[in-house]
Amino acid sequence: MRTVAAAFFALLIVSAPAYAQGRGHGTKQGDNSQQTEDKKKKEAEAEKAYKDALRSIPEQKPTDPWAKMR
Repeated sequence: MRTVAAAFFALLIVSAPAYAQGRGHGTKQGDNSQQTEDKKKKEAEAEKAYKDALRSIPEQKPTDPWAKMR
């Protein structure tokens, strides 16, 4: 009986940190619609800034490493 109880408590101690990690996920319940709208707006702004940055890179000519050897 002691070994069963000891094994039970050992499993309880080992599994306690894993159980604590799975609870809640750190999110708060609240007005998620406002947060999602803000997030979408920020993502759209970031995408626009990324595309503008890509357009500002000049087109490069293809290089020919053997040009002087021919």
